[in-house]
Amino acid sequence: MTAGTEVSTVDTQAYPHEVRAAVLRAVGEPMAVETIRLRAVGPGDVRVRIEQTGVCHSDLSLARGVLAQPLPAVLGHEACGTVVEVGEQVSDVAPGQRVILLWITACGECFHCTHDEPHLCATGSSRAGEPYAVTGDGEPVYPGLTVGSFAEQTVVPRGAVVPVPDDIETADAALLGCAVTTGVGAVTSTAHVTADSSVLVIGLGGVGLSVIQGARLAGASTIIAVDRNTDKAAMATAAGATHFLPADDDTRKAVRGLTGKRGADFAFDCVGSARTIRDMWGMTRRGGSATVVGIGGKDDTVSFSALELFHFARTLRGCVAGSLDAAADMPRFFDWVRSGDLDLRQLVTGSGSLTDVDAALDELAAGRGIRTILRPAGGAR
Repeated sequence: MTAGTEVSTVDTQAYPHEVRAAVLRAVGEPMAVETIRLRAVGPGDVRVRIEQTGVCHSDLSLARGVLAQPLPAVLGHEACGTVVEVGEQVSDVAPGQRVILLWITACGECFHCTHDEPHLCATGSSRAGEPYAVTGDGEPVYPGLTVGSFAEQTVVPRGAVVPVPDDIETADAALLGCAVTTGVGAVTSTAHVTADSSVLVIGLGGVGLSVIQGARLAGASTIIAVDRNTDKAAMATAAGATHFLPADDDTRKAVRGLTGKRGADFAFDCVGSARTIRDMWGMTRRGGSATVVGIGGKDDTVSFSALELFHFARTLRGCVAGSLDAAADMPRFFDWVRSGDLDLRQLVTGSGSLTDVDAALDELAAGRGIRTILRPAGGAR
């Protein structure tokens, strides 16, 4: 079918914006870069040209079927871009302005939003189940985690973008879209890590390394990093870890040896599997705090006995998007980047274009890559 024939099957007034995107059509299959057409910008919408986007482990989970996703879809949710067009009701961002894209858009009106939990907004992630584009032959296309940044452009509500100050580089801003705000926020806003405490971090992807940086910012005195890949030891140390341990049968004993035989005051699982959650739980001290940051599968069940829940008096909590309140928290992240207290570039282990997305996912699956940065629209470095 020729390009001209494809376009003739689509209502070009409803879907006027033709862009290239990496499209996932079947779970576990490679993504093909093809032309899609984005929906028209609505009154409260913003159309953004994607300059840089990170390949996140959540994208891997969606692509491999661990997390459910309507198909065909354009994945990608951690990004920075430039505003191209705004709807008639949008007055506080303008074309030419750089913005970070957010995968949870707080409505400001639901129970959670009005109770200081915008990261749990009842409607903020529902857009992932709504088509935002069509293929060349008119088939609906869905945005992965509401953003769809593995494309030259996307269309999102105004609430899904955060303006970027001129002195923050695009490469840093892109990582603030997910990995860094999730990891650091898990420490500062979810678990509220205290100074001079001991912190355990399991899983050293982009989020895990960001948890380490958050623990350093919080003033933790002992920061123990654990991963199956011993090649990540140097990165963990650079992020602020005081100790690195390989994930093996001796890890629990080693953690207790580093924490006065008690276990960690605060522990974070950045993998999201039943096994690693149980491991984290067992390495948290009595009365300590265990936080699940990684996203696991719905059929991967974790079990606890009633007695141990009583006896250990530990707090077990989940963490969504680092409990981010974008309006209140982003200025603080920008300040940390300016001061150098957050080193985001150490998270970047590769770069490429849209055609490199599957290779980046393979690196994540193998436990090697941290963040590959794609430049869909040829964004500045």
